[in-house]
Amino acid sequence: MKTKVYQGDCLDIMQEFDADSINLIYLDPPFFTQRVHSLRARDRAKEFSFDDLWSSHFEYGNFLYERLKEMWRVLSSTGAIFFHCDRNAAHIARTLLDEIFGPDMFRSEIIWHYKRWSNSKKSLLPAHQNIFYYTKSEHYTFNFIYQDYSEATNVDQILQRRKRDEAGKSVYDRDQNGQIIPSGGKKGVPLSDVWDIPYLNPKAKERTGYPTQKPVLLLERIIEIGTNENDLILDPFCGSGTTLVAASLLNRRSIGIDISDDAIEITKQRLKSQIKTESHLLKKGRDSYKNANEEALALLAGIEYAAVQRNKGIDAILKDDVNGSPIPVRIQRDNETILDAATCLYNAAKTKNAPVMFLIATKKGGYFPMMADFPPGVEIINAPSLSISEILEKLRVLT
Repeated sequence: MKTKVYQGDCLDIMQEFDADSINLIYLDPPFFTQRVHSLRARDRAKEFSFDDLWSSHFEYGNFLYERLKEMWRVLSSTGAIFFHCDRNAAHIARTLLDEIFGPDMFRSEIIWHYKRWSNSKKSLLPAHQNIFYYTKSEHYTFNFIYQDYSEATNVDQILQRRKRDEAGKSVYDRDQNGQIIPSGGKKGVPLSDVWDIPYLNPKAKERTGYPTQKPVLLLERIIEIGTNENDLILDPFCGSGTTLVAASLLNRRSIGIDISDDAIEITKQRLKSQIKTESHLLKKGRDSYKNANEEALALLAGIEYAAVQRNKGIDAILKDDVNGSPIPVRIQRDNETILDAATCLYNAAKTKNAPVMFLIATKKGGYFPMMADFPPGVEIINAPSLSISEILEKLRVLT
C-alpha cells in the first residue's frame, strides 16, 4: 500500500485502523472561521465549497476532541502530530492537544509566515498561521533541517572552537602552541519555528481551486522533519490531497480521509499527476526580488514613496495619491533619451488610471513634452544635478 484515500467521516474510518500504526499525522481541519469557504477551479468550470459554521466553541471543541482521541490511539509511540490552525481556533486546539497528548509532549508552535494582500480592516493584517507540533512519547523521530547563516553572522567565529575559562566565560579554544582550534565543518543553522514559505499564488501550477489549499512545500518540510522513507502518514482532513502528494514525492506511504466527494475526487486526480510549484523566493531569498535602482531612488529623498520591484517602467509610487489614484515615478537612465524614458513610464502606468506621471530627467537633450508623439500625462522634472549643471552653464555663458 502506497496511498489510500477514504471518503467519509475520519472519526468512523480511523476506528478501523490498528493502534500505533501511523508514523505522522497532519491535520488541517475547519478553522472555526464561522463562514462558508468557496472557490472556483482554474478553468472556472466547477466551484468547490465547504462550511465552517458552528453553534458554539463547545460544539467545535467536542468535534475535535473525539477525533484527536482517535488520532492519539492510531499514532505510533515514535510518531508526531502537526495540527494546522489559525488565530480563530489556536486557543481551542492547544487546550485539546495538551489534554490528549499531554503538555510535556508539546514540541513547537510553528509559525507559517507568508505575504498576502487583504481587504482593509481595522486591525493588523493577518500574515501567519499556526501549526502545533506534539509527539506521543519522548522517543520520537526527528530529522534536523539546516538553513544558511544570516548575513549578520560572523562565520569565521563559528568555525573556531570555543570553551569556558576559569570564570565561565566563553573563549576560543587553543592548542599547546596557542593556535586556535577549528571547530570542524558546519551544516548551517538548525531550522527555527518561523517558516517563511510563500502562499500559493492564483496562477501556481499546483492550484486546484479548492479553498484553503496549502502548498506542497509546506507539507514536504513537515514530513521531512517527522518521518523517514516508507513511513506511513495520515491526513484525516485531506481536502485537495496536498499531504498525499508531498508524501508520494518523498517516498512515504499515506492515507487521506475527507467527508467531501469533491475533495476525494480532486485528491485522486492530483495523485495521478503530481505537481509541485517550486519557490524561487525560498531558493534565492526575498532580497533577490529587490532590483529597484537605489541610486536613482535617492533622487526622491524627502518624498514618501514605495519602491517598485521588478518593473521596467516604474521606479516608485508616491504614497501621496490623488483621489485614490496612484502617482508613478521614473528616473531617466543613462542610456535612454527623454522620449524613451517617458514612453517606458507611460506604457507601464497607462492601465493604472494615474492622473499624472513624473519623469525625473538626469541629462540634457532629447524630446520635449510639446512634441506631438510625447506620451500624454507625463510631467518632466529635472534632477537636482541637472538643474545645477544647467544654471552653472548659463552663468559661464554670461561671464
